[in-house]
Amino acid sequence: MKVLITGGAGFIGSNYVRHHLAQSDDQITILDALTYAGSRDTISDFIDNSRVKFVHGDICDRDTVNAVLKGMDAIVHFAAESHVDRSIAGAERFMVTNAVGTNVLCDLAKNSEIERFVHVSTDEVYGSRERGSFDENDRLEPSSPYSASKASSDLIALGHHATHGLPVSVTRSSNNYGPYQFPEKLIPLFVTNLIDGLNVPLYGEGLNVRDWIHVQDNCSAINKVLHEGTQGEIYNIGAGNEVSNLALTHMLIELCQRDISAINPVGDRPGHDFRYSVDVSKITNLGWKTEIDLSEGLESTVAWYHSNEKWWRPKKAKTK
Repeated sequence: MKVLITGGAGFIGSNYVRHHLAQSDDQITILDALTYAGSRDTISDFIDNSRVKFVHGDICDRDTVNAVLKGMDAIVHFAAESHVDRSIAGAERFMVTNAVGTNVLCDLAKNSEIERFVHVSTDEVYGSRERGSFDENDRLEPSSPYSASKASSDLIALGHHATHGLPVSVTRSSNNYGPYQFPEKLIPLFVTNLIDGLNVPLYGEGLNVRDWIHVQDNCSAINKVLHEGTQGEIYNIGAGNEVSNLALTHMLIELCQRDISAINPVGDRPGHDFRYSVDVSKITNLGWKTEIDLSEGLESTVAWYHSNEKWWRPKKAKTK
């Protein structure tokens, strides 16, 4: 099978490429614009693999997208702007890449020979929930420009399925963590700060709750949906690791051998959702389950950032 992976030089996308290469003999084409969060050094361990082709291009460029679609059997669509804080500072780039870019891909894919199309999204499209868990039929109530742009992209992809028969399935995962995550997101930012003896900026009282899933578990779920998911359906992906940001910070501090004096409370983020939680019954019914518990995953992630300073230091320097 020939698979197009958009955003394959980013965090989840590159980890998915590694997973897919290990699980199959498929030929993979990566399309990535190499914005700040995607880079060649993120894919340096597999870019020379004979089964991988890299194309530097923008998901919004119709000519580029049309060219890479030729001969493809499947698409896994990761390409997106994904940092909530950046979307609050300026939303247009998110709307263009996430919504318009998804429409370009779907519009061109509907006239191709694509047999499977996984649109990768986020649980943030549901908004916040004080108790219980969202299932795939719950209404979308995004709270940030980022989550609004992803909700739009979900509806665009599903609309192309309903109207044109595009073989789309959608995944909505909880918060990912693991290797190769750009050091602006909570876990890599805090870990790299702690490694450098710096404090960590914790929003508000740190009581906001997230369900943390290791990126490898998310990749295995996405792959399950690619091969066994039903077209036109949505699949929530989560690990059941609901912890407050404060509790998570304490875990990272312990792993980095620092103390709680490293916590620097800062003003809360505008529109900060209090809690995310998704019901994963649908994906587990396909035979998927998580393999990495939170303690093990955080320990290995901290170790990875300790061992890969050459990867993250130049990237972090650009965010200052």
